[in-house]
Amino acid sequence: MSQTGLASTAEAASEPAKPPPRRRLHLAGNALWLTVPALLLLLGVVGYPLLTIVLRSFSEPMWGLQNYVWFFGTPVNLVVLQRTFEVSAWVTLACVICAYPYAYMMTAVGPLLRMLLVLCVLVPFWVSGVVRTMAWVILLQDSGVINSALRWAGFGTVRLIRTQQGVVIGMTQVLLPFMILPLYSVMRGIDLRLVQAARSLGARPSRAFLQVYLPLSLPGVYAGAIIVFILALGFYITPALLGGPRSTMLSTLVQNQVLSLLNWGRGGAMGVVLLVATFILLALAAPLMRQRHRQGARR
Repeated sequence: MSQTGLASTAEAASEPAKPPPRRRLHLAGNALWLTVPALLLLLGVVGYPLLTIVLRSFSEPMWGLQNYVWFFGTPVNLVVLQRTFEVSAWVTLACVICAYPYAYMMTAVGPLLRMLLVLCVLVPFWVSGVVRTMAWVILLQDSGVINSALRWAGFGTVRLIRTQQGVVIGMTQVLLPFMILPLYSVMRGIDLRLVQAARSLGARPSRAFLQVYLPLSLPGVYAGAIIVFILALGFYITPALLGGPRSTMLSTLVQNQVLSLLNWGRGGAMGVVLLVATFILLALAAPLMRQRHRQGARR
């Protein structure tokens, strides 16, 4: 046999064998079956309780729409629902303002300092939410550390406890990691050479940041904002401890109806209304977010 034939035979033997298409389809089918236990667990943990709440909102004390008629016919419920969305929006905005420079700094520093910053983000996850909220009660009270510092600086006492401002401060601190981590994951993948190229072409640092870096980081902003906003809608402990009667959120009313008054029908109706309103708001905001992201990517 010639040397050319031997070389071709050796190359053919060294090439990895490609699995047939049927084998790939079989493996894909097995991979789908592996997700069945997780789907069943999700249906049992989330789907069944949600379905129970929806049925109770229509069936207790009798079948009908009386619980929803009561909810929309009571002005206090509508005011609390509006306040819940307003507080969640303010908390989301505050988290974006605080988390964006922090996440950017995590991508700009060295490995050791980055590890320290990541640790500062993860430590709050290891502390109970009740403990963190009680710490804010001590800090925000009239004789607390913050007001003592304000009086020492000559600004006087500012009422922060039992107010909506105190609720926003406490919720922002609790939810801030949920904004930082998505932002950091997106910012870490941005090529900083694009900003350097824009500056080399004559763009000022601020213009290069606004037209190059900021549009590329918007997916992280959107992802973190959605997570924080949805989590803020259902907060109970922080508004209950830091807020007052004028800062009551819908979760507090649900707790009163279910645990204090044992009225599962009205409590379920409140939960369903909050869930549907959240879905509607997200459905309206999703196309706008996608459109702005496409416009930013084209720039």
